[in-house]
Amino acid sequence: MNDSFFKKIESKTGVPMEEVFALANAIQYADFSDERQVRKIVRKVGRLANKEVPQHMEDELVKSIINNGRSVNFNDIQRMMG
Repeated sequence: MNDSFFKKIESKTGVPMEEVFALANAIQYADFSDERQVRKIVRKVGRLANKEVPQHMEDELVKSIINNGRSVNFNDIQRMMG
């Protein structure tokens, strides 16, 4: 992929590609049975999306991810954040 492609994404989302890549890397190697890791990822997604994640919602997301024993699904997070 070329640099202009990433610049277009950055301009549309307002999120630096370095942060997107860092999040993708964190997700790729995360242990989704570890509550602390899952919380960090949920908080980072909220920050990148520029959304406030209330504590009760964070708790619900973390519980759901840990109980399902699967990786983060951005669509699920987006749906839960409304």
